[in-house]
Amino acid sequence: MKLYSTNRSVDEVNLKEAVFKGLPDDNGLYMPTHIPTLPDSFFENIDKLSFQEIAFEVCKALIGDDVEEAALKKITEDVLSFDAPVVSVTDNTSVLELFHGPSFAFKDFGARFMARLMAYFLEKEQKEINILVATSGDTGSAVAQGFLGMSGIRVTILYPSGKVSEIQEKQLTTLGNNITALEVNGTFDDCQRLVKEAFLDQELKTRMNLSSANSINISRLIPQSFYYFYAYAQLKKADKLPVVFATPSGNFGNLCGGLIAKRMGLPIEKFVAATNANDIVPAYLRTGKFSPRPSIKTISNAMDVGNPSNFARLMALYENDLEKIKSEIDGRTYSDEETRTAIKSIFERTGYIMDPHGAVAFLGLSDYLAESGSGAHGIFLATAHPAKFIEVVEEVIDRKIELPDALKEAFEKKKTSYPLEPNLAALKNFLLK
Repeated sequence: MKLYSTNRSVDEVNLKEAVFKGLPDDNGLYMPTHIPTLPDSFFENIDKLSFQEIAFEVCKALIGDDVEEAALKKITEDVLSFDAPVVSVTDNTSVLELFHGPSFAFKDFGARFMARLMAYFLEKEQKEINILVATSGDTGSAVAQGFLGMSGIRVTILYPSGKVSEIQEKQLTTLGNNITALEVNGTFDDCQRLVKEAFLDQELKTRMNLSSANSINISRLIPQSFYYFYAYAQLKKADKLPVVFATPSGNFGNLCGGLIAKRMGLPIEKFVAATNANDIVPAYLRTGKFSPRPSIKTISNAMDVGNPSNFARLMALYENDLEKIKSEIDGRTYSDEETRTAIKSIFERTGYIMDPHGAVAFLGLSDYLAESGSGAHGIFLATAHPAKFIEVVEEVIDRKIELPDALKEAFEKKKTSYPLEPNLAALKNFLLK
């Protein structure tokens, strides 16, 4: 597998180098030089394959010989030790539940895959690395769970103080071991900026073996394509094709995973990129102008991103052609009030409980299907268990939510974090000491 930088001013690299570097030296993002198309026979038989079998075939086509076939099969089987079921919500919409992993969020897929891929390469080289990651909520807990206790890997997580839910904070500040949490006095954009600056800092690069576990890392992006294929397989089995996917979008890695799936031949009619008030990409689709700005705090906090990193990948996939992007992606944005109304309405109509992020995606999907007249079946992605946003959801539906046992245990543990001002000097001082 060869990968290039979206800024196209540095040499191509192989998968191992891209995984451990995280970010190219020219501050772009790594993308595959070639995205293969899977054979027709794969799609003809996809509904007869397990989740693990689907993921292995997709991964093998993308990665090629960079990982031995037997090891790759073991990695995909280990990563996908939990399900991602498609659940019917209304007559023409279903939800893809991506919260059945250890941290109860979709980012378990990427974090677990990355951790095992790194471990595979590290075992061969006997080297140690330092993972540096910024989180707006679920990334931190997924990375913490994915890398917990792994030999030769230390993880430092930056999160914005007061801007993640209590359970999200507990999940990333109570594990200890090889996991350290830095509580940044700023926004997620500050955390993300600090991570990028750290990777471009020559002193840190010289003295520390740094790598990133954010969605900027290509090994996080690859497995985010798997569940689009698996959702399609479930709909094919239920005879509910064609399909439209609605993805709650913040940093836009999840959507890029779906776009890669489509490039590999998955017949997706349309993508709906649904955002909260941080509508940078929907605004771009309307106006043709990409205008990053400081993020706005919302109840769907994992999408509170004012400068989506994966926008560069989105543009690379479409060769910077706005009309091509608009032909495949419909961008929509929703307020907290609309999000709360959707959670309440669906619960009262169907009994299904959505988290705020899934609710934003449901709104985008419903509006698109109604306005387009498409006869497709719609799938919206539920990226986190509603219990992770228990204060918001319980207030909206006026009903207690039963916490999964693992979340109950996290609430009872003591938080350990270190305060950090949002500047590179403070981060360097912490890391180097």
